[in-house]
Amino acid sequence: MKVLVINCGSSSLKYQLIDMEGERVLCKGLCERIGIEGSKITHKANGGEWEQEVPFPTHTEAFMKVVEMMTSGEGAVVKDKSEISAIGHRVVQGAEFFTKSEIVTDAIIDKIEEIAPLAPVHNMAHVQGLRSAKAVFGEKVPNVVVFDTTFHQTMPKKAYMYGVPYEMYEKYSIRRYGAHGTSHRYVSMAAAQYLNDSDLKMVTCHLGNGSSISAVNAGKCVDTSMGLTPLAGVLMGTRCGDIDPSVVTYMEQKLGFHGQEMADYLNKKSGLLGISGVSSDMRDVTSAADAGNERAKLATEMLAYQIKKYVGSYAAAMGGLDCLVFTGGIGENDNRVRASVCENMGFLGISVDPAKNQQRTSDILDISGKGSRVKVLVVCTNEELMIARDTKALVEARR
Repeated sequence: MKVLVINCGSSSLKYQLIDMEGERVLCKGLCERIGIEGSKITHKANGGEWEQEVPFPTHTEAFMKVVEMMTSGEGAVVKDKSEISAIGHRVVQGAEFFTKSEIVTDAIIDKIEEIAPLAPVHNMAHVQGLRSAKAVFGEKVPNVVVFDTTFHQTMPKKAYMYGVPYEMYEKYSIRRYGAHGTSHRYVSMAAAQYLNDSDLKMVTCHLGNGSSISAVNAGKCVDTSMGLTPLAGVLMGTRCGDIDPSVVTYMEQKLGFHGQEMADYLNKKSGLLGISGVSSDMRDVTSAADAGNERAKLATEMLAYQIKKYVGSYAAAMGGLDCLVFTGGIGENDNRVRASVCENMGFLGISVDPAKNQQRTSDILDISGKGSRVKVLVVCTNEELMIARDTKALVEARR
């Protein structure tokens, strides 16, 4: 079975075609600037890479170009789109309506659109992608939705409820949902398999432009740092993370911002970018810090400090800690962040081997220090494979 994995943004379409026999990636690529001048596709397959500027008025034209790249020219990996058995879609927000991955129906697409206010940028893009996929591939090719939020549905109520009037939850579904669930699920499973132990108390740190921390007990999420939306938690590339809600109303008064203006300020101009004044990219911020930029140095210190606090609080919530996992663009590649988070954590049984921490991996790397009671692992995430596995299982179960 060949599964096409799709991750649609408001102006982008990221894809991978995976042959589930051996779980091999046949090709992958990205359509950028959909609906914007200068749109293009980058396609990688057969050891090569091709980039073309192509007008993409909508996601439908992007899907059509993806099919063309997969079936013709040097980047072809299948003879015809009929060889694609199913399509798996990443969806950020499933709220409380979706507790597992689902085969797509029109009613499910409508529900994803209905709950879009909880993730307005993401969910509407997913809806566009789902409708475009059906238009290009036809009704006979099954589509599956895999939600970022479903892994976090095992959180107890005491973890996901907010201290606002209960009617806000009853009427408007205001609660903690979390994000990056597919990544947290993949790396926690991979770590458990690597350590040959399914009964672990684990903290998984997905660190990138967007970052979230999860507490995982015996394979089930019991808490997570992101909240109603992906704005909560630790400092991120352009997102502020956790702040006193009164900061928002105070800044509104001072800046004259209201509604979406304030949301954009917190989501797009804060975080590493807002603190450092340099960049939202951790690599740029670290370089600036090394060059003596004090604000950049502060940004790096804030990030590590906040991650450290989450690790400690989740260890307390679970009554112990057996394994600490780093993943995501920063988690997998930035050894300095990992070292800073684990520094002075010996009281929790955490220590890191400096030499091992310098190494790179494409799979799993154990960077635990000698005598560390807690296993410290770097696990390369693979959300696309997780989506493909769910898609394959649901489609086969329906036959």
